[in-house]
Amino acid sequence: MGETRVDLLHLLEDLRDAYPGSTEGTILTEIVANSLDSSAATIVITTDPAAPALTIVDDGAGMRRRELARYHDVAASAKTRGDGIGFAGVGIKVALLVCTEVVTETRRGRHHVASSWRLASRNRAPWRWIVPEGRVPSRGTAVRLVPETALSPLVDPGFVESVLRRAFQPLFDPALATILREQYPRGVAVVLNGRALDSQGAEGPEVAQLSIRVGRKRRPAAAGYLVRAAEPLPEALRGVAISTFGKVIRRGWDWLGLAPAGADRVAGLIEVPALAESLTLNKADFIRAGARGATYLAYRKAIQEAVAHQLGLWGDVGESAERARRRAARPIERDLEAVLADLADEFPLLAPLVEQRAGGQRRLAAGPAIGRPGSSGAPLPLPEASVAGAPAPTTGIDSAAHETAPASSERASAASAHIVDDGRTRRPVRYGLGIGFEARPDDPELGRLVDSTVWVNEAHPAYRRAAASRSEGYHTALAVALALAPLAVDPAKEHAFINAFLASWGAAIERRKGRSRR
Repeated sequence: MGETRVDLLHLLEDLRDAYPGSTEGTILTEIVANSLDSSAATIVITTDPAAPALTIVDDGAGMRRRELARYHDVAASAKTRGDGIGFAGVGIKVALLVCTEVVTETRRGRHHVASSWRLASRNRAPWRWIVPEGRVPSRGTAVRLVPETALSPLVDPGFVESVLRRAFQPLFDPALATILREQYPRGVAVVLNGRALDSQGAEGPEVAQLSIRVGRKRRPAAAGYLVRAAEPLPEALRGVAISTFGKVIRRGWDWLGLAPAGADRVAGLIEVPALAESLTLNKADFIRAGARGATYLAYRKAIQEAVAHQLGLWGDVGESAERARRRAARPIERDLEAVLADLADEFPLLAPLVEQRAGGQRRLAAGPAIGRPGSSGAPLPLPEASVAGAPAPTTGIDSAAHETAPASSERASAASAHIVDDGRTRRPVRYGLGIGFEARPDDPELGRLVDSTVWVNEAHPAYRRAAASRSEGYHTALAVALALAPLAVDPAKEHAFINAFLASWGAAIERRKGRSRR
């Protein structure tokens, strides 16, 4: 009988490389995220360069003895995806690469235990029970890291504070306290070497509050703000940051698909707790396939609307490369919009890419949420963007037309939304599915879906042959079908989806030809 062996060192190195940023920054954010997931209200961090050591103590729920034992297993976790920031049980294990010892002490009820853990060889990471040192007074967990060198950034207070403020910016921003109160009812205080880290709100001559609501619910599903400065901002602060449960996941303009004229002077922060279900393993991006991908794309589009509307009020709307490519591909998109509108009922996960209505999106029949036991398959609510400006007025996105419009007019407006401000109608802004062209010589795929744009690989031999025979339209339709199939259906049903897509595409062309003849 054989057995499967694990090269533990190689596995930990791969996990480390999957996280963006430095190894020490990853370790710090993962430990703090674990404290937040345990409902901690106070996190006390102490750096000791002389030892050297870094100690993080929280007053969260703590762990029982069997939970602490399981805590040492790689990729083992008692957490549920969507209930907090962490869910995979791999983050803190990276500390074994740069620390000679990891000591964990936890207390929960009558359970008060501690362990010592280290990486002994490529294949072994032994741990043992030790006597608790009393770092946890009543309940919670304490983690003590012993770096390999006293020069480690883990014992540098400046490094620790900068990582915390950047990775957990919403926790220190009073403007987001309301939306985070449901997750952290007691609030969160961070103490570094005896000093509580103070709050830092948005600063700038122009600050606009953003609020994104789900359907007709009064409570916002996402909240944040935009700031426009008089002078260019530091590069690390530019763009819009999106966070969930207080942890910043993405930052910049690329993920949002917008590029204002003064991109170097505009920053923002938006907290979306519901996107915790869509986090990737390394918590540095969002899943873009299946039901979780549909949820992310829906919120992304709603945030797009809110941010673009505020930029329009500021007169700071620039032309992005993505939008220019969409305009070039507009004739093909007209046919594909009709196809996707027809297929959205049969394949509801396509709805976030195509259903753009004058009053904002209402609901998405996305089926049962993956990973949620007992899900009934009821339609998932979609964000409806509404902007409360400060000092700008609230959004003028008109919803009356949506309430009375028939289904045919709803589909006709699937690709654009008119932003109305003080009686003046702005030009329609398109947030549906886009088509772009890029050269990827080494990529065998015909196209790929990036957020809400299908990028067709014009360096593919099949595309070059299609261009030579003037059949780019069919090639583009096939590339879009192949790119959307993983999002729309399970792998076993992709062939049926592609057939349905191409059949609907052919019918749409015939309808367009009939209208042209008339």
